[in-house]
Amino acid sequence: MSVLFAILLFSILIFVHELGHFAAAKLSGVQVNEFSMFMGPALWKKQVGQTLYSIRLIPIGGYCAMEGEDTDSDNPRAFGNAAWWKRLIILVSGAAMNFLVGVLLMVLVYLPVNQVVTPVISSFTEFCTLDGADGLQVGDRILEVDGEKIYVQSDFGTILSLNGGDVHDLVVERDGERVVLDDFLMEKHEITQEDGTTVMLYGMNFSVETLTAFQKIQYAWNQSLDSVRWVRLSLQMLFTGQAGLSDLSGPVGIVHQMSAVTEASASWTDALLNLLYLGAFIAINLAVVNLLPIPALDGGRVVGLLVTTAVEAVTRKKVDPKYEGYLHGAGMVLLLGLMAVVMFKDIFVLFKG
Repeated sequence: MSVLFAILLFSILIFVHELGHFAAAKLSGVQVNEFSMFMGPALWKKQVGQTLYSIRLIPIGGYCAMEGEDTDSDNPRAFGNAAWWKRLIILVSGAAMNFLVGVLLMVLVYLPVNQVVTPVISSFTEFCTLDGADGLQVGDRILEVDGEKIYVQSDFGTILSLNGGDVHDLVVERDGERVVLDDFLMEKHEITQEDGTTVMLYGMNFSVETLTAFQKIQYAWNQSLDSVRWVRLSLQMLFTGQAGLSDLSGPVGIVHQMSAVTEASASWTDALLNLLYLGAFIAINLAVVNLLPIPALDGGRVVGLLVTTAVEAVTRKKVDPKYEGYLHGAGMVLLLGLMAVVMFKDIFVLFKG
């Protein structure tokens, strides 16, 4: 189930991404020479007007080939001859479609959910030392922890654990007003459970809320925004050394993770919802990562577009697109190299396990 879901998910994400570029190009009057699903030799193709539609043999990737995308062209409908803002819309449309798919999948995940835990404090335990006139109070809605917005209740513990230490800056909503608790001591206590094991707890409980249909959509949106933030947090951890190459996963690692999620689910319904959530997370992450200012990615092309537009506005001379093409080509080689390293790492971990 997980393997089939992964193949279906990646196929859908690739298709809608290229469909975003395709639709934006067509609406902008830019000529599309070929719109292809997958790579390699063509299994099926059909010419409709100036566009060749094809399905290819190797079920990896796909492309929307536009006239004059990386080279000069005298065609007035070439990509390079379109207004800069039209080119910008075309470049970001692929990621926008992936993000939209991620949000829709997230909505599907939470439509069957009737109740969720909210970041609103309902009570404190006897051992808790966080409550008081100068501390937290029942009814407080936690809005921020260390400058990070709390979209859903699970963010609270996650952000605390990522930042480490016992002292944190909190912002809560109390009786309709924002209350700031700077340098607040979030003290944990060691508690022995009935089975004899010990856990570290803050000693506060959160409220459970029954969701209306609109609130389910709103909750799915908040989860989507939380997924966007995880891209930034992951990059921060990579740059600060909190995470490394071993924490990166490619398609092989993702399929393995999907299999683990499926096996850990109590029922087929739970497995499907868990896979949909993972699919939504991947779709949103793919959308955000694709817009990073890295050569070969759409984000790198956006930066190139803005730079060349600014240069052309100052010099009144058109920048030869081949130079930007060289940069993106080199970026693609490096990106494929990184993907290969991650894939072999995932395969090694899979067989080692």
